[in-house]
Amino acid sequence: MASWSLVATVKAPEEKVLAFAAHHLSLGADHLWIFFDDPTRPIPEALVGHPRVTVTLCDEDHWLRTSKRRPPQHQNRQTQNARLTYRELVTSDWIVHIDVDEFLLTPRPIATILDETPADTIAMRLEPYEAMHDPLLPDDIYTAREFRGALRHDHWPRRRLALGPYRKVIRDGMLSHSVGKTIYRTRVPGLLPRLHAVMLNKEIVATPDWQPEIKLLHFHAQDKAAWLAAVPFRISKGAYQFRPELQAFLAEATPEEVDKFYRRTQILPLDLRDELVRDGRVILADLGLRQKVQALCAGGL
Repeated sequence: MASWSLVATVKAPEEKVLAFAAHHLSLGADHLWIFFDDPTRPIPEALVGHPRVTVTLCDEDHWLRTSKRRPPQHQNRQTQNARLTYRELVTSDWIVHIDVDEFLLTPRPIATILDETPADTIAMRLEPYEAMHDPLLPDDIYTAREFRGALRHDHWPRRRLALGPYRKVIRDGMLSHSVGKTIYRTRVPGLLPRLHAVMLNKEIVATPDWQPEIKLLHFHAQDKAAWLAAVPFRISKGAYQFRPELQAFLAEATPEEVDKFYRRTQILPLDLRDELVRDGRVILADLGLRQKVQALCAGGL
């Protein structure tokens, strides 16, 4: 049976790191390679000594070994850690590089899916679905039940319904990336991981279609307070710096306008939600993260 592992560079509260780890261990990950971008954060006790988890503190010594110095941009630090893992650490057949707020979802074991993948397939793209805001849900560390995918031109009427006057601010209906992430084979000579893709012999590996079963659930803006706090960074250095329409709107809008934008684009009306579910543009999922964290802390994962 094919084995798979995961690499992530994280900077998040302990319970969110535990939720991320517990979820993917519950999916059957062979190993988690977790890099703490802030080396002063304590390692959660449940991860210390866990046989399927390796935690690395990204201190000065780590960067001296990895790239001679600490890359100033977080995207470059993520890439360097992914490449180090691929080059020197990973022992599984496949590996995926995702962020601490991204969660894989599949209808059947990932190992089974990978086992059925043609031998000449080096990499597969995973389609992202952004978590929607639902104030009625009980807290689950990362809290959402509805996840909306991109609304491109073939979904134009639904994009109008979902985004209203803001459809030119977020043209494909995604606040964050819509390119997804990539799961790729290990032990491939000349392969070089990137943030959203991989290169082989200095050329991007073509992945024209989404992997049909493995979805990427992205908790990007479902928590309004956390999203608002992150906006300044995302505009200047993060996910929005190359999104001129969104960047300009958020930089110039009043708090009242931002609130109206958020409510209009990040909360799904029930009738539209049901329509998007039928069209495959919304996934409904209860991840049960608190329960998974409890199992991890009790030694059950």
